[in-house]
Amino acid sequence: MMAKQRIVALLPMKANSERVRGKNFRDFNGKPLFRWILDTLLSIEAIDQVVINTDARAILAENGLVDTARIKIRDRKPEICGDFVSMNLVLADDVANVPADTYLMTHTTNPLLSVGSVKGALDLYLKGVAERTCDSVFTVNKFQTRFYRADVSAINHDPNNLIRTQDLEPWFEENSNLYIFSKASFASTNARIGKQPLMYEMGRTESVDIDDQESWHMAEAMSMYLINKKN
Repeated sequence: MMAKQRIVALLPMKANSERVRGKNFRDFNGKPLFRWILDTLLSIEAIDQVVINTDARAILAENGLVDTARIKIRDRKPEICGDFVSMNLVLADDVANVPADTYLMTHTTNPLLSVGSVKGALDLYLKGVAERTCDSVFTVNKFQTRFYRADVSAINHDPNNLIRTQDLEPWFEENSNLYIFSKASFASTNARIGKQPLMYEMGRTESVDIDDQESWHMAEAMSMYLINKKN
């Protein structure tokens, strides 16, 4: 029988945000933004531990979050703090110091990411690794619409041969919601997407990434809609 995989979720978290001040700890429909994705991860039994690499331990404590059996708070090293530090450097520090068979990485800014999508992407990854068809998985949104360059030249369609959008070749956008990888795949590229990745397609509603005030309002409205629909 195959031994159980140790699965660790990496949830990096900064004290400050450049475009939306203090967004990680700001109230989002009744609880701090970071709690939405954290609660989602903790509800998944397959995830053994959630690791929060942060420069905001004190702020987290003010919000009632401390180390537990399933939550490990790691103080971010000064040399990898700041708005212009590559996220891959932060992840490299976690991978080097927290052992796991599988790493699952997401952001606090993805509050609507569902349990179903996390489990679905994880199942795709584990099956792909077992069958040697992938070394990593990342989430995407599918688009079948007409794209143009800045000079108004068509990218994925012929303006002189107008076909239905549903018949266009689909394009896929990396949505920064979820990445799954191993220590070996990370080492092969020094990045969360390895050399043999698979894409996991998500719905656009749950993939909203809060990057500015407008996307905050969009995510908040969608969250309230989903809460009311559920109730």
